[in-house]
Amino acid sequence: MMKHWMFNCKSVTQILSESMDRDLPIHHRVLIRMHLLMCKYCARFNHQLLVIREVCRSEEMMPGDSDDKRVLPKEACERIKQSLQKPS
Repeated sequence: MMKHWMFNCKSVTQILSESMDRDLPIHHRVLIRMHLLMCKYCARFNHQLLVIREVCRSEEMMPGDSDDKRVLPKEACERIKQSLQKPS
């Protein structure tokens, strides 16, 4: 019966991805935090999302943004960004 108020891993990863673009309601944040404390896989996924976001932000902030500093071509970065925004 308790499962109804808990998120499963699929829901958690989807909500974590969405939370990168918008604020979550407080009850979602609490339930996600509880899930992350119990699930090392979702906690790892959350950490990876945060690292990716930080790298993307630091790339945007780099002075003298030139293409020769990029690891991936700009087009590839855009395709990745678009695929991450598509609903599963």
